[in-house]
Amino acid sequence: MKIIPFAYSLRNLWARRLTTALTAGGMALVVFVFATVLMLDQGLKETLVDTGQPDNAVVIRKGSETEVQSAVERSQAALIESLPQIARGVGGAPLVSKETVVLITLAKRDGDKPANVIIRGVGPAGAALRPQLRLVEGRMFRPGSGEVAVGSSIAARFRGMELGGAVRFGGRDWRVVGVFDAGKSGFDSEIWGDADQLLQTFRRNAYSSVVFRLEDPALFPAVRRSLDDDPRLTLETKPERTFYADQSAVLANFINILGLTLSVIFSVGAVIGAAITMYAAVASRTAEIGTLRALGFRRSSVLMAFLVESLLLSLLGGLAGLAAASLMQVVTISTMNWQSFSELAFSFRLTPAIAVRTLLFALGMGLVGGFMPAARAARMSIVNALREL
Repeated sequence: MKIIPFAYSLRNLWARRLTTALTAGGMALVVFVFATVLMLDQGLKETLVDTGQPDNAVVIRKGSETEVQSAVERSQAALIESLPQIARGVGGAPLVSKETVVLITLAKRDGDKPANVIIRGVGPAGAALRPQLRLVEGRMFRPGSGEVAVGSSIAARFRGMELGGAVRFGGRDWRVVGVFDAGKSGFDSEIWGDADQLLQTFRRNAYSSVVFRLEDPALFPAVRRSLDDDPRLTLETKPERTFYADQSAVLANFINILGLTLSVIFSVGAVIGAAITMYAAVASRTAEIGTLRALGFRRSSVLMAFLVESLLLSLLGGLAGLAAASLMQVVTISTMNWQSFSELAFSFRLTPAIAVRTLLFALGMGLVGGFMPAARAARMSIVNALREL
């Protein structure tokens, strides 16, 4: 069977440069929306999942979805601290952090509109349990003092959060002595202070959570069973990564549903545009199609040639849309995490899997939009087509 050369489809796209550019541009816009939705979802998940460490575990009150809602009594925290599976740090001290998590309201730099921010009180091992955290300015707060260290996102977006600044909450003033970078994890959107100081300030009798590092992540099932079987504890234990991944579930689902709905609606328009373009190409090349058939090219060859043309058109739009979407990786956005009701900053993330899915989506639009025009071209009678000469 004679096959129409690939160059034939390329030359036809080039011959209709303006129409090709307009149609590919419409597809690029749809692909851009589709890719940015996937990148936004990926960025959110990575931000929260990367907040956790694979060998850390989090203990909260059973039934609580977030640390803000949780309460772990001091006696319960002491029992957790005595677990033999907990790793030891310098001097043999257990790597455990009894933490207090509170929401406060701060004013943003770009306006008077306030936003909820997490204040996290940590124990002496709090920073050691988060190896991704590093100081970029100043120092960490001193235990037992009215000092705080702030995440880089908080320092950039809220008033008074720069090094040396002051913030007032809980009826007292707190001085910012350090700014830390947590590797674009959720901790970048938090303020850290001493856990016991925060308990006194907010008149609380219980911690929000207990975080500890295991000697071996494989020991987690045994630790969970031990805590679940203890009648003195009404607590729930999760791997830290699982705990933070759960925090992204509601917001991630909303982004996916909204974004994919918009993508489907826009893709209908793009498919119609591609179909119109290809129908116009078939109508303007009737005599050419008749000549190809007279030269011995079969209907299937004509069908494939026009399908390839449509797929090339969609691939061009897909690559353009993906290239535009990749530029969004320099953008950081902030929104409220619907699980914790606090401000969360995260970035768009483009991965190879997202790039592949995006290009397959573009090719799918091209296939759907180009099939009917290609089938019409393949069904043309040689005699009727040659009459157009």
